[in-house]
Amino acid sequence: MKGIRRQGKHSWQIQVYTGTGTEGKPQRRFVTVHGSKGDAEKKRNELLVSLAKGVPVPVNRRTVADQLHDWVNGAAKAKAGTRTIEGYQSIIDRHLVPALGHVQLKDLQAPMIERYYGEACTHMSTRTVHHHHRVLSKCLKHAVRQGYLGRNPCELVDAPSPSGNKMRYMNQGEVGFLLDIAMQHPHYPVIYTAVSTGMRQAELLDLRWRDVDLERCSISVSQVLYKRRGVCTFKEPKTDRSRRKVSMTPKLALYLKGYRAQCQVYHIAVEKPLTEDDLVFTTIQGEPVDPSGLSHEFHKMVKRAGLEGVRFHDLRHTFASLMLNKGAKPKVISEALGHASVGFTMDVYADIIDGMQEEAMALLNDALPEGVSAKNDAELTRLFTN
Repeated sequence: MKGIRRQGKHSWQIQVYTGTGTEGKPQRRFVTVHGSKGDAEKKRNELLVSLAKGVPVPVNRRTVADQLHDWVNGAAKAKAGTRTIEGYQSIIDRHLVPALGHVQLKDLQAPMIERYYGEACTHMSTRTVHHHHRVLSKCLKHAVRQGYLGRNPCELVDAPSPSGNKMRYMNQGEVGFLLDIAMQHPHYPVIYTAVSTGMRQAELLDLRWRDVDLERCSISVSQVLYKRRGVCTFKEPKTDRSRRKVSMTPKLALYLKGYRAQCQVYHIAVEKPLTEDDLVFTTIQGEPVDPSGLSHEFHKMVKRAGLEGVRFHDLRHTFASLMLNKGAKPKVISEALGHASVGFTMDVYADIIDGMQEEAMALLNDALPEGVSAKNDAELTRLFTN
């Protein structure tokens, strides 16, 4: 076939015309394909189709590292938030590039990826390695769209199962015990609000008094606080679903009313009146609460309470668990949590919902009358023959 010549025993060189240069000379790109001549012909046809669509022909010496860096700084950054990109960058720089970055993109094969996953699982959790798989697969999928690869090799690999620690839910008694421990701590207000609303830590720490409607018992979530490179920054929630109104229990509304009065007394004492733009939860100095510091202090509290393994984020799961067990509908809980869909909520808390089937059957049992058996053999025969 024209444009294809043998390069080695099991390799072929494809020649593709890519246009005319600035001096009017024809430009060609050469691509090496390992396999049969049929593989080379198939690849050349793919490249010609890609060229017709305006997709550039891949460069033979483009490495996996080149593709990872271009993807994370381009296509990924255009779609994902700052924290997500930082997570991608960390995985790329600390793990994927050292292990696979030197490999030319066209030579990357599924067995190489499988070996990397196998070695990584010896010193990292399968959930962590699964995240690595997701990042690499997204990057290579983009490489396919760009025409740099014919197929994403990650599709041929069984990714490590993201098994990990199950979510930790606290029951009503455990919540009460934890709140008793936290009562004397400056972080009690944010902890009590967290378990009462299911709000995320970042949402709570950027809550301002203008977002709290004590008369209508509701909280508006419009911003979040993130700590980036040691600096606390405020930004909009990542999704429209996260931007929402959360209803408060009467107990929480009453507590926050008293808490606000205490804050006003403190602000008057320091000659700085409390305003609607002030943060609800702050340090003693009136500064934003450091997310890492809050998590650290919370860890010490749960340890004192004998509730090992409970994280601050588990207050959110506990809220959902208590709501479900009290009969709240998944749609209501999904809206309160700011989930993308009710289906997602039901998937996350499937174990709780499954465990409620016996209770639901007991309620149905009370609602339905008892079944009536056939009175005699003749009637039983009639039931089965009609």
